[in-house]
Amino acid sequence: MRGTERSGHRQLGNPARAALTGPHARFAERVGTALRYHPDVCPMAALPDDPTPGDWADAARLVGPGGSLFIPVVADAPPAEWQTTMRRPGVQMIDAGVSAEPDAEAVPLAAGDVPEMIDLVRRTRPGPFRPRTIEMGTYLGIRRGGRLVAMGGERLALPGYTEISAVCTDPAHRGEGLASRLVLALAHGIRQRGATPILHADATNVNAIRLYEQLGFEIRAEVLFQVMLAPS
Repeated sequence: MRGTERSGHRQLGNPARAALTGPHARFAERVGTALRYHPDVCPMAALPDDPTPGDWADAARLVGPGGSLFIPVVADAPPAEWQTTMRRPGVQMIDAGVSAEPDAEAVPLAAGDVPEMIDLVRRTRPGPFRPRTIEMGTYLGIRRGGRLVAMGGERLALPGYTEISAVCTDPAHRGEGLASRLVLALAHGIRQRGATPILHADATNVNAIRLYEQLGFEIRAEVLFQVMLAPS
């Protein structure tokens, strides 16, 4: 599935950097031009557009010898002495008419819910979730019999945009439309703040992409998710 990158959304080309130098600056760790989230918050990092050897040197100092650098969305090629351990194609999607609406059953999650959230993530694997990820934005959950069975939340926050992420459902409750309801409720909250909802998906997860398209998202660009190890 291929998408043509839409114009007018320049910050979305390097969203982690736009977040770490903007609304999420409070979470940033920095060495020179290299930035990353505090490891307890999110594994993502960011370099300037078209990074120079000096930018990569700053990144090496930031993560330390053999340290991991997770660069989302951009497709920068690291210097030869770096080792690439993950290179996964994805798509970036943007609100193109989502029928956003609140959901009375989707309740805000708080710090006390984190153990349950981590357990649900462990069983469903929607992507990285750390002990302080909940601090990045609003997280909503749906419970059955008091047990958390579905959740979703906000990850990258950059000027004008907020990413929906960590949408997952307990296997025993799949097919009930819970994920769709959470996405629509999150999109409603994001729009209420005057921002545009975005999200990212694995390019091979055609079912998820199809669902997001049905909800009113469209593919803005093909992207790349990379994990690289600094020289040791």
